[in-house]
Order: sequence, then structure tokens, then C-alpha cells
Amino acid sequence: MMSALVRQSKKALPGIQPLQGPVVGQNTRDFSGVTLPRELITPMEAYERLRELISQRAIQYGDFTLASGRKSWYYINSKQVLFHSEAVALLGECLYHFSADVEFDAIGGMETGAIPMTVAALVAYHQRGQQREGFYVRKQAKEHGSRQRVEGRVGPGQRVVIVDDVLTTGASARQAIEAVEGLGARVVRVIALVDREEGAAETLKEYEVRPLFTIRQLQVPIAPARHG
Repeated sequence: MMSALVRQSKKALPGIQPLQGPVVGQNTRDFSGVTLPRELITPMEAYERLRELISQRAIQYGDFTLASGRKSWYYINSKQVLFHSEAVALLGECLYHFSADVEFDAIGGMETGAIPMTVAALVAYHQRGQQREGFYVRKQAKEHGSRQRVEGRVGPGQRVVIVDDVLTTGASARQAIEAVEGLGARVVRVIALVDREEGAAETLKEYEVRPLFTIRQLQVPIAPARHG
């Protein structure tokens, strides 16, 4: 196991540069039962391990009604990875490498799925000595306190990356986009944990959308197998 993980060559995700920048302190990560220094885990290894965890923990089969109202025979329960210590650390690395090639000021999206994604990304940037702002968009504005719908520092002229846990029709990401654009910000990329490939690409066609994984990459059949 150890020899398979610790390599001299740094493999990168397609179009993504390998890990760069200083490691702050003695940061370590649990990688399939082996705790290694962060710099010894390549981006591709983090990506593949995150894929494993999604397949093992988040994909459920049955009869489901999605937030869009559509019926589905499978469900991506993203919270099973977004609130898991190893998975969220790996997610931060992947979000960094899926966003580091674009200049932006803030990252965030709709509550609640985007909140742990945002925090994971911010930690990954901070570990490299880079500062970014985070935010989340409420489904409805509060009726007390600041009464803001967007929580965080987002304003006119800022470049923003939107994150979403699961893209189906793209309606949730569209709400987040409209909220930050209403504050004068500019959306430069949309990143999803999983794209179910059920219409989000069309809904968000004027934006650059980069899912970490598509449903096909997770090897979920488009339709359930029939027997007999």
C-alpha cells in the first residue's frame, strides 16, 4: 500500500498542475488507512480515493424523489462524504485543483451542500498561503439580524466560483449565481461534486461548468438492470 502511494513523479489531473506551495505545519491525511504527509499524495491519488468514497458511501439505490421533483432509482447522498473526515480533506484538494487555474476572489454556493465544500476549498487554499473569501446563499433571506440572503463577503466586481454538491437540472446552482450576480459579482466557474447529467449543462450553458465527477465516471448505470 505504502509503495503504491508514495511516488517520486507527481501525476496531475488533466489540465491541472501538481501540488505546489508550502505545507503549513505537520498536516497529514488519512488515505485508505495510511496516514501520510499531504505532499506525498498526488492530485490523481486524491481524486481516485474521493471517487472510491463517493461510490462506497454516497450512492444509494431505490425509489427516490429528487429536489427537482423528478423520480430516480438512485440517489447521491452527498452528505455521506461532505461530513466525513477523509473525504472532506480529499475534496478540498480536488476543489483546489479544479479552481486554481482561474483568478477569483470568493467561492461558495447554495446552502447546505455548498457549505462544507466551501470550507474544504478555503482550507486547501490557506494551506498554500493563498487567501480567498467564502460565502453561502440562503434559500430565503433571514427575517432578523442582517436580513441578508448571501452570507459572506461578496460584492461588486468580485470574481466568484460557485460550488454545488449534486447537479441535476442546475436550478440550485442557478439560484446561487443569480444571488451573487445581484450583488454585482461575476461568476467565473461552476464546480460540482457530481453531475447527474440531467439538464444542468443546458441550464448553465453560459457558464463554465466543471464537475469533479459525472454519474458515468462513477459507473452508475443510466437505468436499472432488468432481469427475466
